[in-house]
Amino acid sequence: MIKTLIFDLDGTLLNTLADLRDCTNFALKKFGFPCRNTEEIRHFVGNGLRMLIRRAVPPETDEATVDCVLAEMKAYYRAHYHDGTTPYEGVLPFLKKMKKRGFRMAIVSNKADPMVQLLRTLYFDDLIPVALGELDGVARKPAPDMVELALRRLGCTADYAVYIGDSEVDIETAKNAGLPCLSVGWGFRSEDCLRAAGAVRVFHTPEELCEAVLCEACP
Repeated sequence: MIKTLIFDLDGTLLNTLADLRDCTNFALKKFGFPCRNTEEIRHFVGNGLRMLIRRAVPPETDEATVDCVLAEMKAYYRAHYHDGTTPYEGVLPFLKKMKKRGFRMAIVSNKADPMVQLLRTLYFDDLIPVALGELDGVARKPAPDMVELALRRLGCTADYAVYIGDSEVDIETAKNAGLPCLSVGWGFRSEDCLRAAGAVRVFHTPEELCEAVLCEACP
């Protein structure tokens, strides 16, 4: 029986791809590096902003330069984090239905925590009370630490909780946290990629996901 929903953010609740692309390319241009297209950025995300930049810069780039590019990207992103970002179609009605039914909900993301808090407040302030981004001293996904911290902040245990995400990182995170993973196919990874990573079932719309969650929630 499902009572608690832990969500990934980028590619699951929000389509952030355009802003991540534009902000990454802003930083790359500042350092004279080639820009990346949308599909490249799609495959670079999932392991935090530093890994996004590490993958976006030329492979021979030294780590000190990666840090400088990352700082430029973060500074620009703070001012442009929702220029093109929107919730996926059907996500808000799904979350409203989940709240009405009494589900506990949280967000766990590898995005920097200040940005996660801004996005939660902007889009989900009255729906999802707990959100966690990358924090010092807390191992990021796919380690289970962030999920475990989110559950503690919700005041519940892993019993009857599920993890919902759009990537192979999310599948591994759920496994490490001892939670079932509900994979969504509307985000940043293809269904083939998700199934290759171990997804048992891939949901193609929030409505389909809602039906499955409510079915599993019935005693």
